[in-house]
Amino acid sequence: MALLDKISWPIVVMLCLTLGLAPFVPEPHIWEKLKMLATGDLRRPIDIFDLLYHALPWLLALAKGWRRWRQS
Repeated sequence: MALLDKISWPIVVMLCLTLGLAPFVPEPHIWEKLKMLATGDLRRPIDIFDLLYHALPWLLALAKGWRRWRQS
């Protein structure tokens, strides 16, 4: 968990805004993959990898926020 503490919040925010949302047009990629997951169309391995790849910054932000909340 010390690794989470070493990553600064500005870096996490920048990861979420870039990798987490890219490409931005016509809609954020993470949103497209979440819609595919909700409708059951997320079947191909590349789509599953893509969802995990774009969700990683958001999961990092959640883990870092959870850790900070639990410490206070």
